[in-house]
Amino acid sequence: MPMTMSRARVARRIATAAAFGGGGVGLLGVATVGVLLTEVRLARRTVGGSSDIPPCADGRYGAAFGHRTDRPPLRLGFLGDSTAAGQGVHRASHTPGALLASGLAALSELPVDFRNVALPGAQSDDLERQVELMLAEGTAVPDVCVIMIGANDVTHRMPLAQSVRHLSEGVRRLRAAGCEVVVGTCPDLGSVEPVYQPLRWVARRLSRQLAAAQTIGVIESGGRTVSLGDLLGPEFEAHPRELFGPDNYHPSAEGYATAAMAVLPTLCASLGLWPEEERPEPSRGEGILPVEQAAAEAASEGGTEVTASRAPWALLKHRRRRQLPAAETTDPSSVTP
Repeated sequence: MPMTMSRARVARRIATAAAFGGGGVGLLGVATVGVLLTEVRLARRTVGGSSDIPPCADGRYGAAFGHRTDRPPLRLGFLGDSTAAGQGVHRASHTPGALLASGLAALSELPVDFRNVALPGAQSDDLERQVELMLAEGTAVPDVCVIMIGANDVTHRMPLAQSVRHLSEGVRRLRAAGCEVVVGTCPDLGSVEPVYQPLRWVARRLSRQLAAAQTIGVIESGGRTVSLGDLLGPEFEAHPRELFGPDNYHPSAEGYATAAMAVLPTLCASLGLWPEEERPEPSRGEGILPVEQAAAEAASEGGTEVTASRAPWALLKHRRRRQLPAAETTDPSSVTP
């Protein structure tokens, strides 16, 4: 508990600095940063070197459901970095967006029109541009958007408060437009296979600090979060050949499926489609906690959802997962602009 409270205080400091326009919050010493930069230069020679263009998965999923109802299709948007774009796999059906669109269609029994504006290499300051694209005049506002971002902020040393501020502003704009928002928080960069100590320790620490601070900013901006870091970290370390793609950095098809299964319950719950009630089950380690405490606990336990309760409280929840259906072939021309 003392460790959780310490992490909660750090996350709150970062989120507060973000809210008031701070850029820094120096959490690492100069010597540590020097070591980090040296190790990053070495690590970049062997990881993250893929220049492959992610497959386009935009289109309509669950089209068959359209013949059974007169209700309009759901609209799902995706924003973020290379992970959101699906870099590392070669089939559109293996990208996280396609997997979630198929899962959402199956559970809602409605067609789902999917659109992805994520950009490989993007940092959180690119979210302003991506939100502009998603809400551009003449396009239909999504019913729900998923954002996956943060890893490049850590590796490129963007101040954590600045990172959180950009994400929070993006969430607020989407919510103001009437869109539900689910954020998959920063993944655990300490699990990247060729990265050794001390970079592994530093990367893990920074990843969790950013994930916790992202959660506070997102919750206070009206969105929900799902922790991806600890969920994927141990599995990547135990099964790197299965869960990492060819570049040893981005997830494989199996890795993306693991992440999508964690996000799907929260995605559906945001639209009122998940069977579990919006209340905690103490027997499953759930509860209503101060926002910063919920954020710190979620950052260290993957697959954990955090959503707003009555301020300054948040609901910490571990939703039960379901197997994802196979993503069907999409027809990009069927998406309503």
